[in-house]
Amino acid sequence: MAMNQRYTHFDHIALTVPEGVKSGQPVRVGAVAGVAQIDRQPDGKATVWLDGSHMIDVAGALTEGQVVYIKADRTLTATATGNFPFGVAVLAKGTGTGPAEVAPFGHNPAVAVAAA
Repeated sequence: MAMNQRYTHFDHIALTVPEGVKSGQPVRVGAVAGVAQIDRQPDGKATVWLDGSHMIDVAGALTEGQVVYIKADRTLTATATGNFPFGVAVLAKGTGTGPAEVAPFGHNPAVAVAAA
């Protein structure tokens, strides 16, 4: 029997990320959204967590369960226009930019298709 499975659990994976990515920052690589676990390495890769929830700064007010978006500069926002779905707010957050508990969508194909 051929064994071609690479990951039993697709919870975190090494991906090629943009230059300057630091541990704890949100990352979008194609259809994958997650949070960098480590700084970008010399080979251009970083381990990216695709599950769980993370405290990350988000611009704008959020309600529990609201979609959070990632901008081209890799910052998170409550604004959908011109941005890509990143995850969901676990708790509500007031206006302004500040920490919010966000669960990234990871490798959710439905979100990826909507974002394309």
